[in-house]
Amino acid sequence: MASYNGSAHVVEQLESILAQLGPEDEIVVVDDASTDSSVDVIAGLEDGRIRLIRSPANRGYVRTFEAALLASRGQYIFLSDQDDIWLPGRLELMLGALSASPVVASNFSFFGQPPRAIESLRLKADDSTKKWTNLLLLWIGVRPYYGCAMAFRRDAAPLILPFPAFLHETHDQWIAMVGNLAGGMQHLEQDTLSRRLHDTNTTPKKVRSPLLILRARIMLARAFLVAVQRVRRYRNQEASRG
Repeated sequence: MASYNGSAHVVEQLESILAQLGPEDEIVVVDDASTDSSVDVIAGLEDGRIRLIRSPANRGYVRTFEAALLASRGQYIFLSDQDDIWLPGRLELMLGALSASPVVASNFSFFGQPPRAIESLRLKADDSTKKWTNLLLLWIGVRPYYGCAMAFRRDAAPLILPFPAFLHETHDQWIAMVGNLAGGMQHLEQDTLSRRLHDTNTTPKKVRSPLLILRARIMLARAFLVAVQRVRRYRNQEASRG
């Protein structure tokens, strides 16, 4: 989890996660130099499964998520926003999917405010193996891969981490890109969390300018080339070992 000035909602989210975890599990929270009471309210839960890491400077959500993922120690790694709620059964559903695929993404519901039309798009299980279609729609921006609804296995970490240095947004698209290229992206049609929509969500509320859209597409194209290289190198290494 990446936290930043989320004191209003982070406890509710953490409690929804802790309710599904076992005693040996962990929640890695990297706080991105919050200026509110986020650190205090997280520490106030006094649960040994929460590992709170405080960033000395604000680095933005992409690098904060990267730091949290790099610090994780578990076999299964889930991404979580600070202001949503995990639905009962999320862990069991996603672990079941991860037994067959290294990366999984699910659908989700909403509360707080109505979603934009593009946020209401849904993943379909039948599209899980359509990697080139998924990659094209990801690049266009209409395949609903959201980090808060994603998880991956430890064996996928060398492909996903570290994020490309030039990636300054859409780390979730990067993870989905790697998952599809590696042939292991599973779509879960069930809702496994409920996203809280409010005025300070990181996801943009308005349509971007054409220039910003163009820059984002160029960045994703660069990321695609990096992902292809990583997957190819990883497969060559695996072949040489065995």
